[in-house]
This record gives sequence, C-alpha cells and structure tokens, in this order.
Amino acid sequence: MLLTMRIMGMGLAACLLAVSAFCAQFSAAPAGKSPDESPPAAAPAAAILDSGFRELYELNFKGARGQFLSYQKAQPDDPMGKAAEAASYLFEQFNAKGVFTSEFFLNDSKFLGGAAGSAAQNRNDAFLNANESARGMAKEQLKSNPNDAHALLVLTMTDGMEADYDAMIVKKQMAGLGLTRQAEAEATKLLAIDPSAEDAYLALGTANYIIGSLPGFKRAFLWIGGMHGDRSRGIEQLQRTADHGHYLQPFAKILLALAYEREHQMDHARVLLADLATQFPANPVFARELALIDDRGHTP
Repeated sequence: MLLTMRIMGMGLAACLLAVSAFCAQFSAAPAGKSPDESPPAAAPAAAILDSGFRELYELNFKGARGQFLSYQKAQPDDPMGKAAEAASYLFEQFNAKGVFTSEFFLNDSKFLGGAAGSAAQNRNDAFLNANESARGMAKEQLKSNPNDAHALLVLTMTDGMEADYDAMIVKKQMAGLGLTRQAEAEATKLLAIDPSAEDAYLALGTANYIIGSLPGFKRAFLWIGGMHGDRSRGIEQLQRTADHGHYLQPFAKILLALAYEREHQMDHARVLLADLATQFPANPVFARELALIDDRGHTP
C-alpha cells in the first residue's frame, strides 16, 4: 500500500498483484479450507488459474496471460480471471522497473520517489482495463451477496493493485491513498467473514509497515486522516500471508524479505529468498537477490 507526500513502496497489491498473488503449492486448496468445501471454480479450471500464477512468478508473462484468458473462457463469471490478468500486466511493469529488488527497495530516493518515467510514459491501459473489469464483476456479485468472500478478495486485490499503480507508477499519491484505505476496509471485512482468508493480511501488513516506516511528522499527518501504522505489526501481518496465504503467498514473501532487509534482519530475508529461489527456479530475480545477501554477508 502506498501513501501520500511522495510515499511509495511495496504495495499490496494486493495486490498483485494479485498479484498478486499465489500459493506455495498452486494446486492446493486455500489454507484453512476443509476438503469438502467447493472452491469457486471446478478443479480443471482452478488448475489453469494456478498454472497461470506459476508462470507469472516465473516471469513468463505471455504464458501467464494465455492461461488466465483460458480460465476466463472456462469461468466467465469469476472476476478472479480478470484480476489475474490485471496482475500480470502490473507485475510485468514492476519487473521492468526493478521494483522487486533491493536496489530499488533499499534506496530511499527510489523507494519514496517511485519508478522512473512520467505518468504519461508509464500509463498502462491494459492493466487499468482488466483491473476495472474485475472490480466491476466483483461489485456486481456483492450486490446480491454482500458477504461473498471470493468477491471481497478480488475487490481487495484490485483496489490494492491500483493503489500501487497510482502511487508507484503514475505517482498520484492521493489517489493511491484513497484506494489503500478502501483495500484495508475490504480486507478487514473479508477477515471478519472468513478468518482463514489470510491473503487479506497482505493489504493490512503492507499499509502498517509503510506508514510505520515514515518520519514522525508524516505519520502524524496521516494519523489525523485516519491512517495508522506499526512496522512490527505490519511484518507480523505480512508473515501471516507468507505462511498461510493462497494467491498472494509468494508476493508476501518477496515483500517480507525486502522489509527484513530494510530492518537489517538478513537471516530472515535469506530464508524467504532461498525458499522463493527454490520454488521458482526460472525467476532470476529471487536467485540474484539471494546471492546479493550472501555477498553482503561475506563483505568485511
């Protein structure tokens, strides 16, 4: 989640990211669900979605989108298909800008200043269109059932992703702040309905960590506006998604690893990066970040 006054950072994304997004064992049921609970999609379609997320984390963006489009055809009423497609566009842009690297994340001028390029240069219509489509579908489902946990998860992801996009990519901090607050509210409601939906802790943890990392006068400004922050609490919440998340588990792990690096807890960061490098061997970013930690550990 990102904020105002040139506050940038990790982001939800929710999203994504829905980025976002994603489980340690992509074929497994979400944590906390009993085997007899039916998932939103039939097993074959769910496998397509899971395969797309794996391709996304392997940085095969074209392959991921192919899987997500196939899922949309198989499950046209599920907004997660569009949310996943949106995540692929945003994750690809974040990857191109080097956002998920220690070079970006540990450098305050980059971390607080956002990605290189102007708003016009960075505009991502493919992301915006897919994200808005997913958001609209989720909102329609919530009209008939306000407690639809799956639709709330999609809404949390889409608002979180767009908050990241606004703040980090096109540098509209106030717009990003508004969406951050929406995603937090949606995550809180989702957890009240389904405490096992631990992907939602990504939205809460990111906001807590980023706000808690700000200088005191900026935190006071946001406190007046109802935005509170706690770095330690943020790390605890990110850890919940890293341990028990489904769609957002790997995303939480990379954010948590980078947060641990900012906190100078390199041993914790190394464990997470080693896990990601093993789980996603085709992704060079995880292996490179792991090697950088090892190099720092051997530096006199």
